[in-house]
Amino acid sequence: MYLKNNLDKLRKLKGLTQEEFANELKVSRQTVSAIENGKYNPSLDLAFEIALYFNKTIEEIFIYEKEENHEKK
Repeated sequence: MYLKNNLDKLRKLKGLTQEEFANELKVSRQTVSAIENGKYNPSLDLAFEIALYFNKTIEEIFIYEKEENHEKK
């Protein structure tokens, strides 16, 4: 499973660095970076926290893709 996301765009619209956003979520900057770059899928709890922070639904932030679709790109 691969989750595309627009977290980077949303974070920048709020004027936050990865470090600042990580502090808001109580996670490491590396976790935020890994999520933004598609290298880490957040837990359901963290995905809900992110969605609530931006006042969006999870589906508005994270887009599910099957791995074979991701690999073809």
